[in-house]
Amino acid sequence: MLIDSNLIIYALQPQYSELQEWIIDNEPQYSIISRVEVLGFARIQPLEKQAITDFLENLTVIYLNENCYKIAIDLKQQRKMTLGDALIAATCLEYNKVLATRNTADFTWIQNLEVINPLETNCP
Repeated sequence: MLIDSNLIIYALQPQYSELQEWIIDNEPQYSIISRVEVLGFARIQPLEKQAITDFLENLTVIYLNENCYKIAIDLKQQRKMTLGDALIAATCLEYNKVLATRNTADFTWIQNLEVINPLETNCP
């Protein structure tokens, strides 16, 4: 399973303790793209940056390969989407991973990509 950037941000907020437990129980991986997205935020504060860095150190990172780029190009040709979303979806497709995200609607159109929202009460 691959955790999307938005869930990394939510997981560090106290009101999302159930998400924190879900992450501990499921041990998702994350894309290197998510690291760039969350740590590259222009107004990130030093304490936030350190908290995110510490959090990510406890998860396994997945790096892009050549096929990820090809899949992302194909996805972007099919429908307008951000580069980050295209690369994260492509990584899931390439490595046969379920995508955990709060923004399921951004990805449900992609064939062969299983998407879940762990913030929903009916999520495993």
